[in-house]
Amino acid sequence: MKITGYENEIWDEKKEIIEELKRAVQEKQKEKKTCILSFDLYPGVRKEEMMELANALQPDRIFDIEDCAKDEETLLREFNDYITDDRVFGIMCHKTIDTWFESEKLKTMKKTIETEYVSECVEEKDTNGGLIVIIGTATELLTEADVLVYCDLTRWEIQLRYRSGMPNWHSTNYNDPILTKYKRGFFIEWRLADRYKKERYEKFTYLLDTETENAPVLTTGNAFRGALQQLAGQPFRMEPYFDPGVWGGQWMKENFGLDASKENFAWSFDGVPEENSLNLEIGGKTLKVPAQDLVLYAPHELLGERVHGRFGAEFPIRFDLLDTMGGQNLSLQVHPLTEYIYEKFGMPYTQDESYYLLDADEDEETYVYLGLKEGVDKKEMERELRAAEKGEERFPVEKYVNKIPVKKHDHVLIPAGTVHCSGKNTMVLEISATPYIFTFKLWDWGRLGMDGLPRPIHLDHGMKNIQWNRDTKWVYDNIVGQTRTMEKTENCEVERTGLHSREFIDTIRYTLSGPHTVSMDDTVHVMNLVEGRSARIESMDGSFAAFTVHYAETAIVPAAVGTYRIVPEEGEMIRMLVASVR
Repeated sequence: MKITGYENEIWDEKKEIIEELKRAVQEKQKEKKTCILSFDLYPGVRKEEMMELANALQPDRIFDIEDCAKDEETLLREFNDYITDDRVFGIMCHKTIDTWFESEKLKTMKKTIETEYVSECVEEKDTNGGLIVIIGTATELLTEADVLVYCDLTRWEIQLRYRSGMPNWHSTNYNDPILTKYKRGFFIEWRLADRYKKERYEKFTYLLDTETENAPVLTTGNAFRGALQQLAGQPFRMEPYFDPGVWGGQWMKENFGLDASKENFAWSFDGVPEENSLNLEIGGKTLKVPAQDLVLYAPHELLGERVHGRFGAEFPIRFDLLDTMGGQNLSLQVHPLTEYIYEKFGMPYTQDESYYLLDADEDEETYVYLGLKEGVDKKEMERELRAAEKGEERFPVEKYVNKIPVKKHDHVLIPAGTVHCSGKNTMVLEISATPYIFTFKLWDWGRLGMDGLPRPIHLDHGMKNIQWNRDTKWVYDNIVGQTRTMEKTENCEVERTGLHSREFIDTIRYTLSGPHTVSMDDTVHVMNLVEGRSARIESMDGSFAAFTVHYAETAIVPAAVGTYRIVPEEGEMIRMLVASVR
């Protein structure tokens, strides 16, 4: 995403970065002789790389705040209730980041910095002044830095580092399963770190992108904040990521030009600010930051007052792609009811979702499993599920669950509590609320995971959330074939394709051969071009440049835009699916 106005406020060579930081230090030293510079690290940033930068500044002393951290055993004990014994699920942690540290050790280090060492520097140094560097996570707990360098990192890169052996923060769990590391990140570390970061955006002197090993990119806090403000008033796209899976297919590989040597690709997250990143082009250089920064920094402009009032600084809509073309069925699953996810996991809303069939094999039967058959015996179904979990027999899915035929452009609605999974040879655009980790697998067709371990099954949770009245009749009456035409002209058809009354997301499909104006009703819009080569999103008042969305790409239009125009390419018919908060 091209950002204008800050062309001279970004540096992507180490030598330039060091020179710029030295310049900033010297400016501060003119004011107060001694300068305190902090490298404040998001959990997962490689501290050794930041230490290299710190040493290059030739400071009088370096303080590592993580010397004040509680030991690993204490952290595990104090956060055990949030970690839990479950392989997948923890509980959302509402503590603050200072609880990671020993308060007395913080006080001692703070005193050393503020009274002993600073005063010594002031007395001993001439007009060139002294330099103290503080490094580590949450450095502002010690003192307010004169130059604050916030070292950021995207969520996907953290996950890749977990896979490569990186432990959780201040831990030695290098060899723990990925699910274990991810769980602690998701439920604890990222919650506390985002809470801390959100309160300090205006204080950043600089933002340091630490995504690529030994290739940091520095920009001013002014440019970083300005970039986020620009994006909050125009359509934008995030960098997607792709990942293989046991059920993965070949469609994304073929249509997106992905690595042909990979066995498959199962997932693409292409509309999830908590997971995806923003690539900001400033002065011809690229700064990569978590898209979550935009959500936390400009929630009113991005979400709209109505949505922000309901969800706070949290992006409530998720788009992702599920590829089973030439692959296998997804796991049979159910998502928790709202009251259950709140009481058990501390989440205020649940994962209601839907499957939009972006594509489907035309030569074979394609289907989704959805809802229960008429007259299902709950106790018998549970007995057979538990026997299957133990490996005693295969679960007879079609004895209990409806197998619903689907084709390209069908939209199947899946309110929480509905048993479901997508079948093989489909390409699904999944549209859902964002508590995406909360999937209770009921049966996984006897497969092992990518790690060679049996995939987690959660029958105790699942059985408490299945809505047994959602049988064949209910499914066809409520969540299959619910598309309704709202407007139709020669060049335009507007259809409401969902969602169910229990779900807060609304989806509108625009079939267009000419320009069409869309009003936003004070909510963010998330869209995907489900048919056609490309379409432009145009401003009604010239406040942003036309933005092009290509086939199967997801884009976000902030609520602050208010009204926009969808314009197909000349002579082309397109279909754009747009989700919003109703």
